Amino acid sequence: MKAIWNGTVLAESDETIEVEGNAYFPPSSINREYFSDSQRHTVCPWKGLASYYHVSVDGKENPDAAWVYPEPKDAAKEITDYVAFWRGVEVVA
Repeated sequence: MKAIWNGTVLAESDETIEVEGNAYFPPSSINREYFSDSQRHTVCPWKGLASYYHVSVDGKENPDAAWVYPEPKDAAKEITDYVAFWRGVEVVA
């Protein structure tokens, strides 16, 4: 699968994990040059605390467009540090 925004591949992997309709990409598949830490956090009752990234490509920023669970609850341990996308980021097979 690929995650694409603004014509650029943000992540690519054959080892994504699908949870609640979202593809979570392994940390090693992320092109880190396009990501910067966000101050946003949300809480999922069964996954735990999510942290967000801003995505920047060619001078355009997509705030909080990706999220990760660095220390998920036991029920979601399989997605530790995996990254998922929204806000216009296209995920394709």
